[in-house]
Amino acid sequence: MDLLPPLSPFTVFLAIAAVGFLFLLVSLIFGEIFDFFDHDPDFDIGGPGVLSGRVISVFVTSFGAFGAIAINNGMSIGAASAVGAASGFVFGGAMALLGRFLYNQQASSEVRADDLVGLNCRVIVGIPANGVGQIRCRVGEELVDKIAQSKDGTPIAEHASVQIETVLGETVIVRRLPQ
Repeated sequence: MDLLPPLSPFTVFLAIAAVGFLFLLVSLIFGEIFDFFDHDPDFDIGGPGVLSGRVISVFVTSFGAFGAIAINNGMSIGAASAVGAASGFVFGGAMALLGRFLYNQQASSEVRADDLVGLNCRVIVGIPANGVGQIRCRVGEELVDKIAQSKDGTPIAEHASVQIETVLGETVIVRRLPQ
């Protein structure tokens, strides 16, 4: 007595595609599946690699779908498996490249002290004698406002041009630029 009826190769390929697609949907909704098991088969190479859950699920989905299409067009099981594997590598590779591209497009708004020293800025809140004011400067494409203090303790008027000499925590020490 057989528990399962005989399955056609077409049905097997469609089942593989369905499992891959389900795995893809779950990973898109809940995040990387392997992260939930404290195991990641992928290498840390600065972005998703070829062994990430999404890439594997795209490979499995395209393997099953293109294998089913090949079987439906009269190919043998071996040829359909080769077509499915080739399409899996193509679409899985495309997914890996897309993921890496998107990962590399991330930007950081972090501004380090080394980025500020030597920059020319404008005073936006006047700096009184031995007091603090505020400056604004451009770092890359970002405007940065910082609390500023005069290097020699002299007052610096609003809209004056200054240069950052030193960074002390959140405060920058500036000197007035000649007009």
